[in-house]
Order: sequence, then C-alpha cells, then structure tokens
Amino acid sequence: MRNIFKGSIVKYFLIVLVLISCSKQRNSNDNALNYALTSTVSTLDPALSYDTVSAKVVYQAYETLFEYNYLIRPYQLKPLLAKEMPKISDDGLTYTIKLKENIYYHESKAFKGKRRMLIAEDFVNQVKRIAFISTKSPGWWLFNSKIKGLNKFRKEAKSDLSNFFSLDVAGIKALDKFTLKITLNQRYPQLQNALAMAFTSPMPAEAITFYENDLSLNMIGTGPYKLVHWNKNSSIKMIRNENYHPAAYPSNGDRFSYENNLLKDSTKKIPFIDQINFKIIRESQARWLNFLNKDIDLITLTKDHFSSALNEEGKLSDEFIEKNIALQVAPTLTYWWLSFNMKDPILGKNLNLRKAFAHAVNIEEYIKKFTNNIALKANSIYPPGVTGYSPGNELPYEYNISLAKNFLAKAGYPEGKRLPLFTYDVRGSSTVARQMGEFIQAELAKVGIKVKVVKNTFPGFLAKSRTGRLQIWQGGWAMDYPDPENVIQLLTTPNHPPGANASSYSNPEVDKLYNQLFLAENEEQVFKITQRVQQIVSKGLPWVMQFYSRNYILHKNQLKNFRQSDLIVNNFKYLRLEQ
Repeated sequence: MRNIFKGSIVKYFLIVLVLISCSKQRNSNDNALNYALTSTVSTLDPALSYDTVSAKVVYQAYETLFEYNYLIRPYQLKPLLAKEMPKISDDGLTYTIKLKENIYYHESKAFKGKRRMLIAEDFVNQVKRIAFISTKSPGWWLFNSKIKGLNKFRKEAKSDLSNFFSLDVAGIKALDKFTLKITLNQRYPQLQNALAMAFTSPMPAEAITFYENDLSLNMIGTGPYKLVHWNKNSSIKMIRNENYHPAAYPSNGDRFSYENNLLKDSTKKIPFIDQINFKIIRESQARWLNFLNKDIDLITLTKDHFSSALNEEGKLSDEFIEKNIALQVAPTLTYWWLSFNMKDPILGKNLNLRKAFAHAVNIEEYIKKFTNNIALKANSIYPPGVTGYSPGNELPYEYNISLAKNFLAKAGYPEGKRLPLFTYDVRGSSTVARQMGEFIQAELAKVGIKVKVVKNTFPGFLAKSRTGRLQIWQGGWAMDYPDPENVIQLLTTPNHPPGANASSYSNPEVDKLYNQLFLAENEEQVFKITQRVQQIVSKGLPWVMQFYSRNYILHKNQLKNFRQSDLIVNNFKYLRLEQ
C-alpha cells in the first residue's frame, strides 16, 4: 500500500520562498500541526488511495468500521464506526455489525444544506464502489470472489451508474439503519482487517450521485478533520471537525469504552489539534531546512541528514537535544525490492537474464548509501513480525559480478551483446530518487546491462504501475495489516494491474496456496503455506529483495503522544501540541 520518497541560485531562492511561506502559515494558528508531504497527492478518494502520501490525508477525514488500538502491540483491532466487534457465525461466513448512532458526515454540497447521518447502507455503497469497474479501485483484491454476489454485481453493473444503484449484492445488506450484514463465499479471517482500511470508508448515495462517482477532488467523511483548502502543487489545509462524534485518547493501552473515558476525564477528548497544514515539499533538503526553521513539526531522516542529527553511536546529538528535539526510532512493516514486469517479452521470459540482474546489484552498498546502514537487508518476501519470515532464510542470489556475467551469457547475451536498452522508472522527482536509479544503472553497467533512468512524479509513477507500463523499478510495500496474506496477494494472478501485483507475476500454485490461506486452521498450516510460496517466488524471481525499512524520526518535544506506526495512519487525532 505505502511508498517512501526519497547550488544553483534558483534553487536557493525557491527554498527561501518555501521557508517564508511556511513561516506565514505557522503564525496563523498556534494549535496547528505542520506536516511535510514528499509528493503531490494522487487522490482524495478512499476507494483509490493506495500510497502513503494520499493515505496520510485521506485517513484524517475518512473513518472505517474498525481501527487499530493506538497503544497496543501486537496490533489489535477495536471498533471505530462500529458499535462493537462483529458477531461471526460458527462457520465463519456471516458477519453482523452494529453501527454507532448519531454520527454525521462533514458538510457537503451533495447534502443540499442538510446534516447527513451515517447509516449502514453507506458501507454497502462503498463495497459496491470498490467492485464497480469504472471506479478502478486498486482495493478490488480485498473482496474479489469473497463476498456472495459481488463478482456478479461487478460483471452486470459494468460502468453504468444506474446499474450501480439498481443492482443489489446478495452478500452485503443493511438489515436496518444501523446494522450491516456481510455473507462470504468462503472463510476470510482477514475481513476485519479489510474493514479497517480506508478502501471501505462509508460513502453516501447522495455523494456518489452528485459527483458522478468521482470523489478524487472532494472529501465526504465522518473523521476528526475536514478539508478546507487544497492546492495540488503546494498545500492542503484541514481543520477540526467541530461535530466529531465522542472519542477519547486510550488509557494505558487498554481496550476502553470511549464514553466512559470521556466521563472520567474530558481532557482526553480527541482530536486535540485544531488544524493540519500539509505542505508539499519534494526535496529532502527543503524539508530539512523547514524542520530546522520550526516550520514543520516532524521529519523522517534521509541519508543526507543522519550525520547532522546523530552522533557516532546513532543517538541524537547533544546539539539537537539542546534544541528541544526528540528522536524516535521505529521498526516498520515496510520493505523494498527490485521488480520486473513479467509480461515484458524479454525480461519476463528469460529467467537467466533476471538472475543476472539479481547478482549484479550490490544491495549492501545500496543500503549503506541510501539508508546510512539503518535498514536491514531483506532475506525473504515477508518482513520481520509477519508469519513466514525467518531470520535464517537464504535467498538463491547474492552480489557476485562473475555469476552475473555467467547468467547473462546463459541468457543469450554474453557481455550484454544484442541486449536492448532497458527502462528503470524511479518513484519520484526528487534528487534522492534520481540517485537511487543511477546507482542501479551503474551497477548493471558493470556486467553489460544498459539501463535508462526515467524520472516521474509520484502520481505519474503510480499511474504507470496501475496500467502495467513499468519495465524495471523499485517495488515497495507498507503492509496494510500484519498477515502474510497481505504479502502473497501482491503476487497473485487476479491482482494484475490495476491491482497490487504491479509485476504481473503469475504462478498457478501460488494462486492456489493463496486461497488455501483462508482455510488454514492454525499457525503451523499458515507457516507451511508461506514457506512454499517463498520457494516458488525465489525460484521464479519476479522480485530481487532489497531491505526492510527502519525509520529515524525527529520531532519537536512540544509534540506529544506521537508514536510511529505503518498501520495506524489516522494518528493525527491523538497528537497534542504543548505551547
């Protein structure tokens, strides 16, 4: 789901202008969080948002039935818009979910001046939107073949909005205004996790009609913050939802009743912050200067600034401690690999050629150069903390120039002769993104493989990914939930573009094993499945694994309650600024 982005006089003045602009914005509201986005936002539609940049905005305005408890690890789900956790039938096929009452949407022209209350039918609408072909939702994999009648709806509704409303789905019904019932074709233990993803945020029928199913430029959520301004190239402003339903900061990591918590201590009522100022700052140096100038409140360190902020032991330097800045080191569920388009007529059909790539790139040097040796070299398609990962796993490739040349010869291209020029697309337009691409280019050139590095805006990169137009690139994934199913779905045939399987990899056994995950009765069976998938993918080599990320984050000490998490993106409601 999520992605990390990595002296001329003109550039100098541009940075100065950004700093001046940010200073003016900072002074407008002392209880405002200032946060830097590394790219333009691709969409505001929760059915389309599937990258870390748009998600950081979308999750502040939209809500889901369930969310992860902010303080508990390992992660635990709890009700958000749901009144309680679902009642599940003995066979695991039917989920009945009661909604909280008296929850209202943000104001919208679609409601013609009236307040609109959340109802169960709104969740039916959003699941239908995910299935509806013209929505082009990358979240279709969540429900493909899983909910009774949903695939039939997708086929029959096609792209006709009148069909969208006239056709029912047998497996998802509003039993009454505040009760939702979901009936599955087979067991789907990850359903509750899916219902915690922004894809499944409720959507009123009035909004779908008014905006003709295009919510990419508008936000109609129930969340703690609402959109008031969006300049696509520079900024987004959100303010506190004054009509936000009762909710409180959790106590000591325990499961809690938000009503009881508020009765005990009204100071726990969330959100705490009045305003969020998102600033689009693509270059890491500009973000760094903004942070030093106190115009953004937190920053994830990039390779260029580790030495400035940390001492030789990797701890925060005395200089930054004296500046009242805090350091948080956070493990993540984000990881990276080199990805091949398996439908490419040359790359996809020549395993020895892919092996040449795998042995030609010095991943350890890449980690040293671009993560300051913070990241952990990947040895599996599963990240640590997820069933299937084993620290003792070994991949069938390593950095070895001699072997790379041998495989290139076996592929039919000795010393790269007759080999065409390949295209390596980078994930953004920043200097670091370009440097990453140039590193791969230089490594491959050592064995005779020529690569052209193509820069993109991040939305442009996503557009290529979702239409299968990439050839070679850095793949990355921030897990939606800590379950190996969320990894394996990236490699299944039904999830080819516009789905999450951007490499268009196909293997019938992997597809079969993926479906077996839903029927597994214990952890031992799940682990066995994951290990077999690992073996198949390592042999087929659609990916060359790179590293597992760790984040070093600096923030002002005045920013309280901050806790980094890949899974909990709706965290701004918990943050507090002390003046």
